[in-house]
Amino acid sequence: MTHTLTRHRDIQNWVTDRHGIPAIARVRNRFGEERAQLKLSFQRRRKPDIESQDDGMSPCSWSAWLAELDRQQLALEVSTSDDFALVERRQAN
Repeated sequence: MTHTLTRHRDIQNWVTDRHGIPAIARVRNRFGEERAQLKLSFQRRRKPDIESQDDGMSPCSWSAWLAELDRQQLALEVSTSDDFALVERRQAN
């Protein structure tokens, strides 16, 4: 079962309840134009023998992340198994 979250407080509560933090990655499209790609980073147990790789994510404030979410007209779709996806808001309505 899935739910779509659009209210900022609901999104922030869902993520922080699961020990997640907001992040933004800067990616380039095929024309070389840079855009913001929203990410969520969740703390997971890492094996000590595996080195951390740069995944291009930069942690950011909730206000910056939520402002970009609104600018891109996205919502957070979550499931009871804690899976999530960013979806277009018009799909949510």
